[in-house]
Amino acid sequence: MSAAFDLPAELNIYGALETRDALLAWLAANAGADDQPLAVNAAAVAEVDGAGLQLLTALTRLDRPWHLVDPSAALTQACATLGLSQWLAQHVVTD
Repeated sequence: MSAAFDLPAELNIYGALETRDALLAWLAANAGADDQPLAVNAAAVAEVDGAGLQLLTALTRLDRPWHLVDPSAALTQACATLGLSQWLAQHVVTD
């Protein structure tokens, strides 16, 4: 499997464009790597807002399987606040 994409500590509107661009570049670099699901590491996320969650939920539209690894407490709480707990549970894989 390819190396995981590490989400930044601040997954918010102020860095959403930069994070999106880095994520798209990572996806392009791993487009033909193998058939394994892509891993997005969410351990470092300390601050998240609606823009950050929108960026993550957009991954659902990928043609390739993916999962979140080690979601932080901040990410888990933000998902709960916005009614995305079930979505989060569907995309988290424990290693």
